[in-house]
Amino acid sequence: MSFREVNKNDILKEWFDFREETYLCYTDEQDRANEIKFDTFRANILKNVPKQNKTYVEKQLHLLYDDFMRYLTYITEKYYRNGFVDGSQLVMGVL
Repeated sequence: MSFREVNKNDILKEWFDFREETYLCYTDEQDRANEIKFDTFRANILKNVPKQNKTYVEKQLHLLYDDFMRYLTYITEKYYRNGFVDGSQLVMGVL
């Protein structure tokens, strides 16, 4: 079993899910100031779209948001997982 791969009984996946759930509890003012404000962008874009195109544009914005969040989750999990494995291998190598 490789810790770099996601499997059925994956403790790293459980830890990542826990971190994601508690992330918003620990954000500070600087974190909130630097986050991507999708709702603001969405509202501004929809204000400037003709009525007949609003439904289509709104659906596309929703798909874009979903894809971005899925990508962000993948990248974050990948680097957490690889960092954990690399750190573990470094400690094991020293021992």
